[in-house]
Amino acid sequence: MRKVSIGKQDYESLIKSGCFYVDKTYFIKEWWESQDDVTLITRPRRFGKTLNMSMLECFFSNKYAGRGDLFEGLSIWNDEKYRQLQGTYPVIFISFAEIKANNFKDTKNDMVSVINDIYKQHSYLLEDDMLTDAERNLFRQLDNYSNNTNVNKDISNETIYRAVKNLAAILYRKFEKKVIILLDEYDTPMQEAYVNGYWNELVSFTRSFFNATFKSNPYMECAVMTGITRVSKESVFSDLNNLKVITVESDEYSGVFGFSEEEVFLALDNFNLSDKKQIVKEWYDGFTFGKQKDIYNPWSIINFLENKKIDTYWADTSSNSLIDHLMKKSVPEIKELMELLLKRESIEVTFDDQIVFNQLDKNKNAIWSLLVASGYLKIDYVEYKGLLLKPWYHISITNLETISMFANMFAGWFENPDARYSDFVKALLNGNIKEMNYYMNKVALATFSYFDTGKNPSGTSEPENLASCYDCKGVANGSSLNDSSNLYAMTRQSSRFYHGFVLGLIVELSDSYEVKSNRESGFGRYDVMIVPQDKSSVAMVLEFKVHEPDEEKTLEETVASSLAQIEEKKYDAELINAGVKKENIRHYGFAFEGKKVLIGTDEQR
Repeated sequence: MRKVSIGKQDYESLIKSGCFYVDKTYFIKEWWESQDDVTLITRPRRFGKTLNMSMLECFFSNKYAGRGDLFEGLSIWNDEKYRQLQGTYPVIFISFAEIKANNFKDTKNDMVSVINDIYKQHSYLLEDDMLTDAERNLFRQLDNYSNNTNVNKDISNETIYRAVKNLAAILYRKFEKKVIILLDEYDTPMQEAYVNGYWNELVSFTRSFFNATFKSNPYMECAVMTGITRVSKESVFSDLNNLKVITVESDEYSGVFGFSEEEVFLALDNFNLSDKKQIVKEWYDGFTFGKQKDIYNPWSIINFLENKKIDTYWADTSSNSLIDHLMKKSVPEIKELMELLLKRESIEVTFDDQIVFNQLDKNKNAIWSLLVASGYLKIDYVEYKGLLLKPWYHISITNLETISMFANMFAGWFENPDARYSDFVKALLNGNIKEMNYYMNKVALATFSYFDTGKNPSGTSEPENLASCYDCKGVANGSSLNDSSNLYAMTRQSSRFYHGFVLGLIVELSDSYEVKSNRESGFGRYDVMIVPQDKSSVAMVLEFKVHEPDEEKTLEETVASSLAQIEEKKYDAELINAGVKKENIRHYGFAFEGKKVLIGTDEQR
């Protein structure tokens, strides 16, 4: 039985160590015979992108000439033509994986460091008389800049733009062969730029770098780029008309990244884990690339083979800060669709698979493109509708591991120590109206603005003597704002809070209850039905309403209006038909006014 190596991304090291490896060398032939000038391949993180790029380097680079031992016994070595091709090209391998700075200047410095490291790998060229003085000076300039700790150090953008192209020119003269360029994790700096607010600076810089490296480069034979997202052509690829883009929707290379079910089941057999096939399928299967379904997450599979237990291996490898930021700020319709997804339902949406980062906050559907590209959602099938044949995607959550990731994200929205969300849920289940009011106001105070800004909860402390604001019947003693001009803003903010609150309920109660939510046609009205799996248990109907000063003088009147709505809608009939006893149904009216919440029950009326 082979050893399992966790996180080893260097192909040579992996093969020499004799560790577990799934043969993906057919990628070499498939890519080479495509004859594409520049290929961009997007796949979720931890899906073998870096290992496959390292494999390409080991196969093509003349640095590995005569190293057929790295490919013996693998599919590519069965073809004599490719045996002759191995180790015959100069290769430049670049990785942006570690460029994660929070400002443009540091990103630029990190890029220079990456390029300088590549030049160091080819420092043998300095011993060759063919280098011009300018080329020798470029080696020194990059090295001096990278090792200079002066904060005011500088290097021209033009020098950086042309650095890879200039190295390719030298290698071409040296070996009399054009260069293969490999760029791994090309979009990592761009994601950081978006999150940290320097997107516009980086886009212009990156566009010029890509243009010099991949377009106006007569010394390049061909190139491969990998990343997670397909950044829009207009952003950074506008000058590249020789770019072939392969996304998760493409059929090309569909089996190269990730493991097929056959590969996984064979590995489980070899590791004496045949009895775990079903649970492994439920947790780690579900990815779809092009027409190929049942692709398994390689990172989770490798970790499972090593640890022999189910865990959220892949979900725990990223902070998901970008997705978390967008989800919190998303419009109510997005959160409503997320409620359906959490219940393992499929939804129908339309989106552009090109991600325009500076439009993510403005385009409500952009988040679906990001979630699909990241692997958290999968495309079940596509329908083309209308005269324009616009694609509508039927998507669902990929597997149990990704459900766990979303659940932890939504639960994290209420983990502020001031929020006490779990205490509210406990009070709700126990029917303690006084504690419900106390804890719900803490939740609202600590997290209300969180859903409007997308920033972390402020942790604002509660007002003095919060509990004294409410009597034992849950009736507010505070006065109303009576400012109808604020109604729309309050409704919008309450709406975002409400949908985050419902997602939290789904996570907290999923083991014992089904949580059904519905946005009412009335302005600022929402309701939630909490249905027990054990029909002898208590069911609850929650009606939410934003206080309208023109119609209701106090929050008590808003609560009464909410409770009347429950009766009018006859929610009890649905619960009784489901097997819940009438006496086990509780009604709660929630009234919102800014960050203030009042909860009442019809037992008080």
